[in-house]
Amino acid sequence: MKRIDKAWRWVPSLYFAEGLPNVLVTGLAPVMYMQMGLSDAELALYTGWLALPWVIKPLWSPFIDLLKTKRWWVLSMQLLIGAALAGIAFTIPTAFWFQGTMFFLFVMAFASATHDISADGFYMIELNAHKQALFVGIRNTFYRIAVIFGNGILISFAGVLQVVFRNKIAFSWSLIFYGLAGLFIALWLYHGVAMPRPKDDSQSGESLREVAKGLHSMFASFFTKFPVRQTIAVLMFLLFYRFPEALLNTMTKTFLMRPNSHGGLGLSPQEFGLANGTIGLIGLLLGGIVGGVLVSRDGMKKWLWPMVCAITLPDVVYIILSYTLISDMTIVSLCLFIEQFGYGLGFTALTLYMLYYSQGQYKTSHYAVCTGISYLGLMLPGMLSGFIKDAVGYRMFFIIVMASCAITFLVTAFLKIDPYFGKNSDKTE
Repeated sequence: MKRIDKAWRWVPSLYFAEGLPNVLVTGLAPVMYMQMGLSDAELALYTGWLALPWVIKPLWSPFIDLLKTKRWWVLSMQLLIGAALAGIAFTIPTAFWFQGTMFFLFVMAFASATHDISADGFYMIELNAHKQALFVGIRNTFYRIAVIFGNGILISFAGVLQVVFRNKIAFSWSLIFYGLAGLFIALWLYHGVAMPRPKDDSQSGESLREVAKGLHSMFASFFTKFPVRQTIAVLMFLLFYRFPEALLNTMTKTFLMRPNSHGGLGLSPQEFGLANGTIGLIGLLLGGIVGGVLVSRDGMKKWLWPMVCAITLPDVVYIILSYTLISDMTIVSLCLFIEQFGYGLGFTALTLYMLYYSQGQYKTSHYAVCTGISYLGLMLPGMLSGFIKDAVGYRMFFIIVMASCAITFLVTAFLKIDPYFGKNSDKTE
């Protein structure tokens, strides 16, 4: 019990730090680029490329397994992310704002992908299997709080700054990113004190040749954990479980903020932030915590299909909103609550399955491969989502997304899971 208490000191803040750079790329950057004049197709394509570091991060994950410690990598990357955010803030008001911001966003994305590998590895080293399952709802919740913070509070605050500074969009966004740089420096300082130093978190001191051999061995063992047919089922699950979300991710933001004349709801940045940052946050918190508690009590297999339904079926709210164009903030917030609760609950299944598949040797690297494949499944459909939406409009686009939920059901049907995984059957240390 003592160790669980200590985990509260660093698990929430660590996964907030892990989630924030990702939402800056997937949530904040599209809104910023939209306000600075890019079309839906352009911003989806360009911000989609920024997901590349999270896709290819397994290529350097063995170096994190074999060089330095996970704790060292976490702290170093948090400092680098802070520096990259300051670079974004500096270049926004310049004539080369697009090239400058894209460059520093890429630097931040690479640092964040490396931070993800080391943070997840640290989590698996410090906590045993049962505690990992118990805290999965907490880590997912604080990861998603970072998402709400980016999509809600920061966008709302950007809108306030634009009012205060009389629609100086570039200046307002520059202030936002300077503030984010300061936040990451603060997280770096805090984690330098709060994160424990596990005995198992040590560098191996192997040579580069041994590292390369380890890379080959890691990938070989990843694809030979299960028989070929089952491995293919795992890969399909990782790629396509979040396919509907991949299409929705960027377009929901533009839909909520584009004017009615463009088929959107026409919310102001402040309204968008309020709906996401209050009611949506409550739904997210409940979904993530409930998911972790249920799996910890009954095991993952029992709750897999309810979680699949939770992550897919709430997407219907966007069809309703696109046909009605409701301006009532209570109804809009309720719809976002339903969607966020479903996502918080359903995402638990993906996280736990990646932990389940990553057990054994190279657990950190195997988890990084899982998340990289999952990000590839988000990246490619996300890059095309703007072109699809521009071709058919928001209403038909959301119908297409709803139909694509069948893919999530299909890839889940072939999974084989230990019915006791995640259940409170492990002995406490």
